[in-house]
Amino acid sequence: MKKKNKKINASILIIGNEILSGRTQDLNVSFISKWLNLKCGISVKEVRVIPDIEKTIVSNISDLSKRFNYVFTTGGIGPTHDDITAKSIAKAFNVKYEYHKEAYLILEKYYGKAKFNDGRKKMSKMPRGASLIHNPSSAAPGFKIKNILCLPGVPSILKSMIDNCKKFLIKGQVTKNKSINLITVESNIAKELAKIQKKYFKHVEIGSYPFFRLGKIGVSIVLRSTNKNKIKLCNTDILKIVRRKKIKIFKS
Repeated sequence: MKKKNKKINASILIIGNEILSGRTQDLNVSFISKWLNLKCGISVKEVRVIPDIEKTIVSNISDLSKRFNYVFTTGGIGPTHDDITAKSIAKAFNVKYEYHKEAYLILEKYYGKAKFNDGRKKMSKMPRGASLIHNPSSAAPGFKIKNILCLPGVPSILKSMIDNCKKFLIKGQVTKNKSINLITVESNIAKELAKIQKKYFKHVEIGSYPFFRLGKIGVSIVLRSTNKNKIKLCNTDILKIVRRKKIKIFKS
């Protein structure tokens, strides 16, 4: 991983008609987001789900690559006719779409020359200048070009590959979390939380999430920040309100 920087962000672009149709449930967004934050200190700021349409992929890649430090794509790099992600990314950057020599040799060795058909050869075609993201599960590599990291859509394969993305990334500051679970309703603390958020808006993000657990209605207050001390101070202010309002803390 490259030299650490303070604030690094990313977006995730999920590509696939099967996601939009509801046929396949996406499991990659949560995994990638957690991995980026906890392992790399990179915050995911936007997620998009788009169909396997070249024009749509090209326009989204062109837009997101300009707005974020990194863009992670999933899906559309397999052997079939609708796997057009690599070709579309090549078009977005106006570079040639061609066989990647190293990827070709990896796949030829994996399948054997006799079984290395046109569909499998297609998985070694990438934008010119791409670097490989190696795949320990099924050999077919992903790739990185400019600030785009292109991964498969199959969750188990993506998970096996994700650590091989680290060498391409600049590490940022890891966001820390602190949760306070209260037996109350959001409206009972909304006004006070708004004041505290205003006080700490530069340093701490405060989230409020209702829950129903063990027959209890409550609210989880989640504090997020790269500054551990600011989280501690914010937590202290919230606990003062909890005591003043005589709100019980939920303990599971």
